[in-house]
Amino acid sequence: MASATETAPVARAAAAPRRFPRRLIAFAERAALPLLLVAGWEAFARSGALPAALLPAPTAVLHALGDWLLGLDESTQTYSGHWVPDALASLTRVAAGYAIAAVSAILIGVAIGWWRFVERTVEPTLQMLRPIPPVSWIPLAIIWFGIADKPAIFLVFLGAFFPVLMNTIHGVRGVDRNLIRAGAMMGASERQLLTDIVLPAALPSIFSGLRIAIGSAWMLTVTAEMVAVKSGLGYVLWDSYYFLRYDIVLAAMISIGLLGYLSDLGLKALMASVLHWQKGTTVQGR
Repeated sequence: MASATETAPVARAAAAPRRFPRRLIAFAERAALPLLLVAGWEAFARSGALPAALLPAPTAVLHALGDWLLGLDESTQTYSGHWVPDALASLTRVAAGYAIAAVSAILIGVAIGWWRFVERTVEPTLQMLRPIPPVSWIPLAIIWFGIADKPAIFLVFLGAFFPVLMNTIHGVRGVDRNLIRAGAMMGASERQLLTDIVLPAALPSIFSGLRIAIGSAWMLTVTAEMVAVKSGLGYVLWDSYYFLRYDIVLAAMISIGLLGYLSDLGLKALMASVLHWQKGTTVQGR
C-alpha cells in the first residue's frame, strides 16, 4: 500500500491540469462582456450610422493608442510616443492626493468614531463640507495653487477623502461592544483597544472606502487636468477634443479606465493580504 508521502505528488500532478482549465474559464468569463461590447462597437461603427470621424472604430482607436504609446507614426501630432509621460503625470497626482486623503481620513474617522467629543466638534463641519461637489472647488484651487500639480492633487484629495472618512467612521462604530469589553477586562489600555481590536475590526469597512475613493481619485484628477493642468491623460483628452481627434479622446478614456482598474486590483490584492483571516469564513473570502 502506497504511503501518504508517495501519493501526495501524484495528487498534486492530477490537480494541476484541473486548475488550468479553471483559470482559463475564469479568464473567459471576465473577457466575455468586454469582447462583446467591442464587437458591437466595431459593428456599429462600420455600419455607417455615424460618420467615422465622430465614432472611430475600435481598430482605429487601438491604432491611435499604439501610436500614442510607441510613436509608430506622426498621425497623433504632438501626442505620438508621449503616453508614458502623460500616464505618469496622472499617476503621480492620483497617488499624492489619494495617499494624503487616505491617511488623514482614516485618522480623523477613527477619532470621530471612537471619541464622542471629536464627533460633536468635528463631524458637523465635515458633514457640511461633504455635499459640496469637488469640481466646485476648481476656481478656488486655481486661485490658491495656480496652474500646476497642486490644484489637481487638492481636488483628488477632496474626492477621495470623504468616502474613506465615512466608511472608517462606520467601521469603528460597528465594532462589537463585547470585543471591547473583553479587551478591557483583560487589562488593555485605550491605545491597545484601538490598535488591537477596533482598527482590525474596522478594516473591512475601511478597505471598502479605499476602493470607492480610488475611483473618485481618478475621476477628479482627469477633471482637474482638463481645466487646471497642462499635462496628463485628462489634458490630452480635452486637448484632442479641440483638434477633433476623437480616436485619441477614446484612447485616453480607455487608458484612464485601465489604470483605474489596475489601481483597484492592487487594492484588492492588498486587502486580501491584510484581511487574510476572512478567507474561507466570509463571502468576501470565497
